[in-house]
Amino acid sequence: MSNIVLAAETFSGNINPGLAAIGYGLGAIGPGVGVGLIFAAVINGTARQPEAQGKLQNLAFTTFVLVEVLALIGIVIYFIASAGV
Repeated sequence: MSNIVLAAETFSGNINPGLAAIGYGLGAIGPGVGVGLIFAAVINGTARQPEAQGKLQNLAFTTFVLVEVLALIGIVIYFIASAGV
């Protein structure tokens, strides 16, 4: 029997909701920093080359959505963990 199967058999599914909240809070730091870096790069790029503003904003909002999906996945996992499913 593999280690993964043994770990799955011993896990009872009860996670402390407080620990899940701390885990989500730490997990939300990454997307927060990512969004800040994305829009800082857009401001910097627009200041250097104003005619590229439209392309930079389109790219920024696309990557913003991808980064925010990570935060939304994190909050869904938090609710699953705190529900004890």
